Amino acid sequence: MAITLKIQRFLGEKKWEQEYRLEVETGMTVLGALIKIKETMDPTLTFTASCRSSICGACAVKVNDNAVLACETLLADLLKRYASDTLTIAPLGNFTVLRDLMVDWQPKYDRLKKIKPALQPKTEFSASEGCRQSKDEFKKYSKNSECILCGSCVSECNKSNLNSKDFLDPFIFSKAAKFVADSRDKDAVAHLEPAVKDGLWKCLNCQECAAKCPKGLSPAEDIEKMRIATFEKKMSSNEGSDHAMAFYDDVKELGRLDEAKLALKTEGLKSALRVPVAYRLMRSGKLNPLEQAKPIGDIEKVRAIMKAAKEKKL
Repeated sequence: MAITLKIQRFLGEKKWEQEYRLEVETGMTVLGALIKIKETMDPTLTFTASCRSSICGACAVKVNDNAVLACETLLADLLKRYASDTLTIAPLGNFTVLRDLMVDWQPKYDRLKKIKPALQPKTEFSASEGCRQSKDEFKKYSKNSECILCGSCVSECNKSNLNSKDFLDPFIFSKAAKFVADSRDKDAVAHLEPAVKDGLWKCLNCQECAAKCPKGLSPAEDIEKMRIATFEKKMSSNEGSDHAMAFYDDVKELGRLDEAKLALKTEGLKSALRVPVAYRLMRSGKLNPLEQAKPIGDIEKVRAIMKAAKEKKL
């Protein structure tokens, strides 16, 4: 079967889309097709790849606007999914493109250093005895070790797409969560503080990072775990944590949100800046500041669920 690959190409400030027609061989992957194009049609096509075994993460690209690992993604599966004999291949999003499908990782590595991505052993350990921990303690963070730095989570992140200057890349939060959960590390706050400073509470929770990770990791879940850790470590509050506590207090007290007071609980006096918005909501009948919120009928069931969740029984 012959297919058409439309590949977005970049050279300096020049950008164009180039079409290649090729026969799909049995078991051919996206990377296999790119290699065939480079070896038989166009040696100028530029992309990165190394292990061809889903280990190094070097070959991630976007196919029809979805990030995939090129070496493990079969063309036959994509053609069936999109019901078309034409696919568009582009470099990962939220990266600076160096040329064609090759992106610049150096800025990401520089940002990764912010969260101190190395184990800081507790003083009870020694070079001769090593850093020992139980199997259960190891299981708390071992999954995060499977990140291969492919960049798929970054490419799909809606917050990074909106503004990445105040938000670390999703995989960086997962790296930080790994050391926060590691019982051998002596200072979880050293990893949490830079995460808070650079957007821990600004995740949009769209779950795209989890949906596209080829290793089944969930940076969004890691972000949630680190938010909880900031409370457990009694770190200074901020607008994000205050908003979370306002939600928690409302649900515990009423079984639902008291939206008329939510902004005040979250932002304090700053909420006065939202008076024009509140006025428009009142005029449209969507907000009544005089309404006294009352607990729902099953409030005790809600509180029981919250208690069980807090004691990690759910």
